Amino acid sequence: MVMASVTVRVDEDTKRQASAIAEDLGLDLSSVTRAFYRQIVRERRIPLDLSCSPLPAETADALAEARSIAASGAARFDTADDMFAALGI
Repeated sequence: MVMASVTVRVDEDTKRQASAIAEDLGLDLSSVTRAFYRQIVRERRIPLDLSCSPLPAETADALAEARSIAASGAARFDTADDMFAALGI
């Protein structure tokens, strides 16, 4: 297998902290990077959680409502006109 190099620029403090965590697990950053690439290929997605915590209450409420609507299969509005009226359009 032909190997390729990857260069990543990151600030020194982030590198130091990440390296310390990897070393606690018996790994180096190169091994962690290779494992990350393999996971991308295996899962066919970018395996990152890029959410911000905590969510603003309004966003959390909207997500909960959307999940509830999706789970029930029911529509929030009976007609498009009702939806536009609720949006003030």
